[in-house]
Amino acid sequence: MGRELGLTVRETNFTLTDVYNAEEAFVTGTFAGLVPVTEVDGRLIGEPGAGRPMIKRLQAQYRDTVARYIAGPGQQHPRSQAV
Repeated sequence: MGRELGLTVRETNFTLTDVYNAEEAFVTGTFAGLVPVTEVDGRLIGEPGAGRPMIKRLQAQYRDTVARYIAGPGQQHPRSQAV
């Protein structure tokens, strides 16, 4: 999804210090989508009131991706045919 938005995307290992110093952080899952992480070990992630613009962009892209799937290939899923 990040690449679709023109972002540089890297998968890499990171340390807890990297997390503490992050401007924004999130976790993902198929059920919840993309969920902001606001605190780790009692430490706030990012600046309070910063609005989390990257997370908002990614959440919007996730919703769009799911909607496109449901409207397209998802219609062929066996459960979508159930009455």
